[in-house]
Amino acid sequence: MSKDKKINQLNKYVINNSSQKMSSEEGVPIREDNFTLRASDRGPNLMQDFHFLEKLRHFDRERIPERVVHARGTGAHGYFKLENSMKKYTTANFLQKEGTETPLFIRFSTVQGFRGSPDTVRDARGMAIKFYTDEGNYDIPGISFPVFFIQDAIKFPDFIHALKPEPDTEVPQGQTAHDSFWDFISTNEEATHAVMWAMSDRGIPRSYRMMEGFGVHTFKWINKNGESFFIKYHFTPKLGIHSLVWDEAQKIIGKDPDFHRKDLYDAINNKDYPEWEMAVQILEEKDEFIFDFDILDPTKLWPEEIVPKTKVGTIVLNKNVDNFFAETEQVAFSPANLVPGINFSNDPLLQGRIFSYADAHVYRLGGPNFNNIPINMPVTEVSNNQRDGFFTNTINTNNVNYTNNKRNDNKPLLDKERGYSFEEYEYNGHINRGRPQRFLDYYTQPKMFFNSLTETEKVHLIEAIQFELSKVKSNDVRQRVINNFHKVDERISKEVGNYFNIKPKNSEIFNTDIGNVKEDYKYEGKSVDKSNLSILNSSKYPNTLKIAILIDNLDIKLNKDTIKYINGLKENGMYVDFIGNEIGKITNLKNEKVMGTYHSEDSVLYDGLYVISTENIKKEYMPLLQNFIKDAFDHKKPIVYYDEKNINEKYLDKPGVEKESDKIVETFTHMRYWER
Repeated sequence: MSKDKKINQLNKYVINNSSQKMSSEEGVPIREDNFTLRASDRGPNLMQDFHFLEKLRHFDRERIPERVVHARGTGAHGYFKLENSMKKYTTANFLQKEGTETPLFIRFSTVQGFRGSPDTVRDARGMAIKFYTDEGNYDIPGISFPVFFIQDAIKFPDFIHALKPEPDTEVPQGQTAHDSFWDFISTNEEATHAVMWAMSDRGIPRSYRMMEGFGVHTFKWINKNGESFFIKYHFTPKLGIHSLVWDEAQKIIGKDPDFHRKDLYDAINNKDYPEWEMAVQILEEKDEFIFDFDILDPTKLWPEEIVPKTKVGTIVLNKNVDNFFAETEQVAFSPANLVPGINFSNDPLLQGRIFSYADAHVYRLGGPNFNNIPINMPVTEVSNNQRDGFFTNTINTNNVNYTNNKRNDNKPLLDKERGYSFEEYEYNGHINRGRPQRFLDYYTQPKMFFNSLTETEKVHLIEAIQFELSKVKSNDVRQRVINNFHKVDERISKEVGNYFNIKPKNSEIFNTDIGNVKEDYKYEGKSVDKSNLSILNSSKYPNTLKIAILIDNLDIKLNKDTIKYINGLKENGMYVDFIGNEIGKITNLKNEKVMGTYHSEDSVLYDGLYVISTENIKKEYMPLLQNFIKDAFDHKKPIVYYDEKNINEKYLDKPGVEKESDKIVETFTHMRYWER
């Protein structure tokens, strides 16, 4: 039995019928499953064939509606270990005692694409976490950006309609490079900050295991004294934050559309368990207005230079799902799933999500009993007066199904000691459909984000905008987008504008329909010009990097040093794949096989190349080999070679192109050589 309460619970529902004889859904033994019952060999099928009818009826209903957003995803089980007690700030039970381990499930996803769309599109990524605590389920449906595209949930249907494919053609799939998206961005300036994150390297992560996650919203923690604190969640990968390059990401879509799914599954399967540091930014109530923006605005982040992160603990994913549909597809997250000691803020986007998530689950999963699906069940006992509905899987023998009863001593009893209670506070104001004035500064933080990037990252961001707008048909949309980016940084508007021969105009930053934001409202408070947001110098580790070793024939003879270097890569946790003329066992290397050829593999699927022997490459593979090395070079990846004659001389002496040596692990660990 596992020490993981959730896994033990799920194991009760695991079925393996490989050793059983076939039966119908009614338990009737089945004699024949290849042919329908017919009126003679060439006659019509007979309706009395109940097995055929049941089999087709079930098949016709196997699919359920996909998620409106985040349809394409993958997930895994794991645990959260508390390393620093948060009892000073919250009464949440799983955050009290250091060393406490709480089972969890995480689902990673893209936002835009349908369920069958590819993994490496430019997009925000979902990182939704379900903690199975001793006080019930606690969900943090986060994403890979700390900010979102809209400030108020009422705009969510409009944003997603614009984000999704054009309604007449349903093109493009899983991409923002089309008119409706950029039209929305240009007319909703609050989206400027988030769209810059999407256009940055953060929009094309190397792996879910190398992707940062954020809770986005401001939440509240409440301690035993009733004191409340504003908090923001951060999830930082232990392997560092790393990205693909855009040409590479596009090619992976064709070579392996399941790239991120496989990467996560393989790492866990190899016991290279992904880890994230969970941290929070904590703000006392008295400091609610210290910034030059409103902390309830989901399009703004809290600069770490003003509010540092406090480490809470570590998240580890250590088990793949047993059945994708039963677990990953049916898991249901909601920001409304709270535990005692944690509360909502008045963030207007969060307030809308509280309703929308559970409402979507009722539709997608067939009714109000979706929490009875094993993956969604809490590890705590469930006891209430909710009854019946589709797929009820309990038999309630208590005939009293209402609160305030004498027949059963008012049971189930209310938990006055640990029961969830909402924070009490006084609130004065007028009912309206407005928003705080501080929500109206759309450009200070996008400026900060751009200032925080390295030169390489700035170039990538500008090139991404150029690519996206090149797919937009309307010149008017392009003009408005360039106008808005001019308010962020003149370099962006100039370089993007020159690409389309468009000059920015009407670009006064602070004039709005309610006045001049800067002059009329004089936002005062703490701010920074740049923050710790660049990922180019993120930590790098050799663990799980994939290295392609390029050879020719299976009978290749390797010298002792080369064998030593190959073993060194493995000893440092790298995955090595031999690629050659044909698939099979390598004659002179124990337990090594060529798993792919130059026809079946591609350099975009690897973090680096080790070119050992290419003299006897098949003639038809030579162009593929040359492209293999060219792509790796163009994508700034490390290339190590055994002999110079195996490498085009124009690549030699360039950064990250090195002859094999004792520094081989260091060379590959560097990952990208941007200075080329």
